[in-house]
Amino acid sequence: MSSDDEIYMDSESEEEQEEEVEDQILDEKGLRADMKQQIAEIQSTVEVSEGVGRLLLQKHKWNKDSLTDKFYESPDRITFLIESNVHPKECVPVETGEGDCDICCETTELVGLSCNHRCCKECWNSYLTEKIKEGQSEIECMDSRCKLLLDDEKVEEFLTDSSIIATFHRLILNKYVSSNVFLKWCPGVDCGKAVKSTHCDPHLVTCTCGTGFCFYCTNEWHDPVNCHHMRLWMKKCGENAETATWIINNTKDCPKCLAQIEKNGGCNYIRCTNPACGYQFCWICMNSWSVHAQAWYNCSSFDQAAESNREKYRTNLDRYIFYYNRYRGHQQSLKLESKLIRKVEKKMDKMQEKGMSFSDVQCLRHAVDVLSVCRQTMMLTYVFAYYLDKNNHSLIFEANQKDLEMATEQLSGFLERELEDEDLTTLKQSVQDKSRYVEHRRKRLLDHCADGNEQNHWVFIE
Repeated sequence: MSSDDEIYMDSESEEEQEEEVEDQILDEKGLRADMKQQIAEIQSTVEVSEGVGRLLLQKHKWNKDSLTDKFYESPDRITFLIESNVHPKECVPVETGEGDCDICCETTELVGLSCNHRCCKECWNSYLTEKIKEGQSEIECMDSRCKLLLDDEKVEEFLTDSSIIATFHRLILNKYVSSNVFLKWCPGVDCGKAVKSTHCDPHLVTCTCGTGFCFYCTNEWHDPVNCHHMRLWMKKCGENAETATWIINNTKDCPKCLAQIEKNGGCNYIRCTNPACGYQFCWICMNSWSVHAQAWYNCSSFDQAAESNREKYRTNLDRYIFYYNRYRGHQQSLKLESKLIRKVEKKMDKMQEKGMSFSDVQCLRHAVDVLSVCRQTMMLTYVFAYYLDKNNHSLIFEANQKDLEMATEQLSGFLERELEDEDLTTLKQSVQDKSRYVEHRRKRLLDHCADGNEQNHWVFIE
């Protein structure tokens, strides 16, 4: 038995050890049913219509406990509703009858709310249509001084266009998901489903459309990097990825505002092109031009402090490029995964032609999946390392990272091998052993990162 097998045998699979997370994948119909169920629970407590119940829950970000606490703390039901900017029907009778509409000045039947701010149905329809087109699902009374919210039933009563009513329903559903910490839209293209979780902490979610993402930030799953550092990294990549190397080789930084400046002429007099700066300095010594002009000899003297500041900035940029290149390398390998799959499938066919069974060669296809997962992890470990400050625990992390990097490349090498002059049984065993070892090392690295988070071993730098 190989040492790789010995390491693997006593360890449970990663799926068995991961904490079970009960997530529900809901389509539009399921979301509406879920929303109505929560509203119904509040209706029985506060004794309001479905539309008012929805507004109350929306105000409390769909936290039923928060809403009921406020309700029972209030002196009475009427006070609670009025303070929530919704009126019960029994609170104030709604005036009816004809009159002059304050909006269009026509004499016609006027309708309104319990606040008795009234206008004609056509003006209500126009007002509500405009608000819905602006993306509002909680709409206040037309009177600018009144904060009373129209319940959903009243909005539908005043609207005449079925397409606008349908848009209003979609806005309600979108707001239900976006304001509820236990719900997230799947970011998959044209998916339209949402995930409901029992907790809002970062964890991997896999939608029925096949999209995997982080529940907390809805970006691609990024373990072991936390959501904050992942956002910083993506922003930094967007700003620096294509230009970092060119900047180092061809520019200097304005001594005042640190804007990158390219010298496009022979004169060493430079004026910063940043409109908010305009600093004038010498390209050689980087001092203010006025100081430089009065003391030319300083241009040939070495200024340790100034040079140290520039070196520090350049060192930081070099450090970013170091980690970015390794991040990018695994990212590019992942983009070539489909090519590797085709190559491995051809190799599997050849192995079967040489006498191996279909089940025997499936280890190669499994190894491709293992390699893909490990490259994804390796890619993210360089983001983790970029923000990680040096200490004894970071040295252990780097050792685990190095082991996984080496094992991942070895597995990749096995899959890329040509079959000529290969012992197929030995190749199959090597691929199986290395796949198991890589899975084991990946788990060890992620466990170490998770333990470090729990025990506050990591020190991060921004």
